[in-house]
Amino acid sequence: MTTALHPSEVLYAGGRPFPALAACEHYAGNEKLIRKALALQDQLLADGIPLFDITADCEDGAAAGQELAHAAMIAALIDSADNRYNRIGARIHDVRHPTWRSELEIIIAKAGKRLAYLVLPKPECFDDAKLQIDALESLRAQYGIGNTIPVHVLIETHGGIRDAWRIAALPQVESLDFGLMDFVSAHHGAIPSSAMRSPGQFEHPLVARAKCEIAAAALGNGIVPSHNVTTEFRDIAVVAEDAQRARQEFGFLRMWSIHPNQIEPIIAAMRPSFDEVSEAGEILGKAQDAAWGPIQISGRLHDRASYRFYWELLQRAHATGVALPAFVRNRFFNDSPSGKETS
Repeated sequence: MTTALHPSEVLYAGGRPFPALAACEHYAGNEKLIRKALALQDQLLADGIPLFDITADCEDGAAAGQELAHAAMIAALIDSADNRYNRIGARIHDVRHPTWRSELEIIIAKAGKRLAYLVLPKPECFDDAKLQIDALESLRAQYGIGNTIPVHVLIETHGGIRDAWRIAALPQVESLDFGLMDFVSAHHGAIPSSAMRSPGQFEHPLVARAKCEIAAAALGNGIVPSHNVTTEFRDIAVVAEDAQRARQEFGFLRMWSIHPNQIEPIIAAMRPSFDEVSEAGEILGKAQDAAWGPIQISGRLHDRASYRFYWELLQRAHATGVALPAFVRNRFFNDSPSGKETS
């Protein structure tokens, strides 16, 4: 008997695996909405893993003058028994807001060991993002938090677009997010309000250019590009179309939600098709049988470059709740990091 090597063991030698994030990031600003999101998170699962993350929002969720109390509420919820899956992140204020450091310390001190990620909004430049990340690392050391806390950086300014590649290269960053509304507003009326919604958000050249730059910077640095919200939440067909265009036309692999009605259409639009999953499973199964050497299927050659592509496709399928074929589940998602035993 020999042990078949799992793709995670052989496909990323010398590099870090691509982050396996849920396809939907749901924003909630107050305690009632966060608790509602937690209840829904408990219903939308695949193999016990939530199909969406929750971002508790200090920036837009807190009333003026109540920022620190709001941060304390968020920290308490993250550290509570209701957070069963440890998939709640938090967005703090930007570097120019007077409370950002205090918000960050409150959250890290109380809930740093269970914080899924930290969202940093509105960097005007690389140094803004680096300043907040350095503060995060200092607080991790101060409070004895051994686990890494990933950072998601919200790009929504001219300077943020300019420095997107440098920001994406920071080792703590696992996602670049696009902030459409603030980005359009930063153009002082030069971009019409129609570009804040569809179809304008995908067709205006300046907005499309920003989306392409963010997706390219993220993917070029091996991290996840996350797409902005759509303001429509009653007509789920609009939500689904926006998510599909973000995925298929611009390469975004994750999208924000601001209403529970948006979560499932986003997940459905972002997930791979069953045919894609079956093809990936067939290729990876034969590759595993060949000890991850080159193979040929239907007259096409495959090697580790294509294996990485298909393995990441399978991971996205699993994270979005696609029904995996039995042989795919048995080989690659059987809770054993070293795969199945074969003779």
